[in-house]
Amino acid sequence: MAKKLRNAIEVMEAMMSPESVERSRKKAEQEIFAIKLGQLREKCGLKQNEIKNFSQTSVSRLERRKDVKISTLIDYLSSLDMGLEIRTFPKNKKNKIKEEILLRV
Repeated sequence: MAKKLRNAIEVMEAMMSPESVERSRKKAEQEIFAIKLGQLREKCGLKQNEIKNFSQTSVSRLERRKDVKISTLIDYLSSLDMGLEIRTFPKNKKNKIKEEILLRV
């Protein structure tokens, strides 16, 4: 099934401009991020209205938002008793710079 899905995605991407593919990938990544935030909260056994320092409405907006401030994300994750780590990595394998942690809170 996964192979068929991958083939379907490749066929669709072949019919799109490189710019459209990039925009679509970014949008998908944003949607996946929003889903993961909600799933993480649920794994912690918390409902939206149980997050410290956030109203239910603000949690709902945060979990649907396309862009999240790092400070807001840190506060949200802290309320889940979770930390945040931001890493850099080379996109090009020829790049000699190694993966590095920029922030860990």
